[in-house]
Amino acid sequence: MTRISLTGANGFLGWHTRGAAHAQGISFAPIAVGDDFDLAAATDAISGTDRLIHIAGVNRASDPEVLEGNIRFAQQLASALDRATPAPSVVVFANSTQAGNGTTYGAAKQEAADILRGAAGRAGAEFVDLHLPNLFGEHGRPFYNSVVATFSHLLASGGNPEIDQDRELTLLHAQNAADALLGSVDDDALAALDARETVTGLLTRLREISSVYSRGGEIPDIAHPFDRDLFNTYRAAAFPNGTPIRLRRHADNRGSFFEIVRSHGGAGQSSFSTTVSGVTRGDHYHRRKVERFTVISGEATIKLRKLFSTEVFEFRLDGTSPASIDMPTMWAHNITNVGETDLYTSFWSNELFDSERPDTIAEPV
Repeated sequence: MTRISLTGANGFLGWHTRGAAHAQGISFAPIAVGDDFDLAAATDAISGTDRLIHIAGVNRASDPEVLEGNIRFAQQLASALDRATPAPSVVVFANSTQAGNGTTYGAAKQEAADILRGAAGRAGAEFVDLHLPNLFGEHGRPFYNSVVATFSHLLASGGNPEIDQDRELTLLHAQNAADALLGSVDDDALAALDARETVTGLLTRLREISSVYSRGGEIPDIAHPFDRDLFNTYRAAAFPNGTPIRLRRHADNRGSFFEIVRSHGGAGQSSFSTTVSGVTRGDHYHRRKVERFTVISGEATIKLRKLFSTEVFEFRLDGTSPASIDMPTMWAHNITNVGETDLYTSFWSNELFDSERPDTIAEPV
C-alpha cells in the first residue's frame, strides 16, 4: 500500500487530499508544523513514506506573519526530512500561482519552495513544485478559503452576495488539486482542469444553481464538470437545510403521481431497488457524483457522515409521503429498511455508471 505524509491535514485542501487518498487506498500520516511541531514525531511520520506533501501555510495575517510563518513551516519540515530514514522518494509542495509575484505572500511561497527543494535534493528525492490557482470545493470556509465558499454560504442561507471588485479568476476544484498532489494527475492534465470565470460570472452561475435547486430540488444544468463542481460546493453549504426534499403528490381516482427528478441539463441514470426488512444498502461515498435516493414505498432510515468526522445525520422516510435525499459528495451514506414490508427505492445519479470509474468508494457510516 502506498503511504504518504502530509502537513495541513485538517485544513480545506488537506481534508480533500485525505479524501482522495482514501479513495485510492493510500494511507497517510499527518505532520504538525508551527507551534505544535515536534521534530521526532515529524521525522517518524515522514520516514518510510512514499510521498511527502506540504500543504500547511499562512495566507491571512500581517505581512511579517505571512512571511515568517510560511518560511518557518518549510524549515521545520526540511529539518525532519533531513533526518528521515528512509526518506520519501517524492516531496510535493502545494505552492501558489502567486509565488514570486512581488507580494509578501508570493515571496513567502517562493522561499518556502526553495527551502523544500534543497531538502529534497539532500534526501535524493524528486521535488514537485505544484503551482495551484484559486481553489474551491465542498466545505470551504466562507470569507476565508474562496469566493465560491462565500457566495455559496450566503446564497444557501438566504443572503444577497455583493461584488466589491470584478476580475477574472482561475479556479480549480480541490479534488483535482488533491489528485495532482497525490501524483495521479500530471501538470498538463491539471492545467486542462482549470476554469476561468469572472467574479460576476461566478455569482451568476451560483445564483442560477441556487434558484433552480430551491424549486423542490430541481437539478440545474451540470453537464460541464465546472458547473457540477460548483453545484456540489453549493449543496455542501446548503446541507442539511432543505433535507429531505418533499415531493409533490398528484392524486385522482386512478392513483397518484409525483416527479422524482427534474434535470435541466446533463446526463442522468435512474435505477430501482427492493430491500427486505432489516437490510442496509450503501455504506459508500462519492467524490464527484450527484446521487439522489427517493423512498417510494416502505419505511427507511438514511444516514450520512462527513468523511473523517463522527457526527451522523439520520433521516426517517416513509413511502406514504414520498421524499428524496441528495447525498453530499465526500459523505458516507446508507439506507436501511426499518419497516416490516419490502422497501422500494429509486436512485438517480448525474452520470452513466462506468465500471472502470465507478466513483463509489466503500466507507461505513
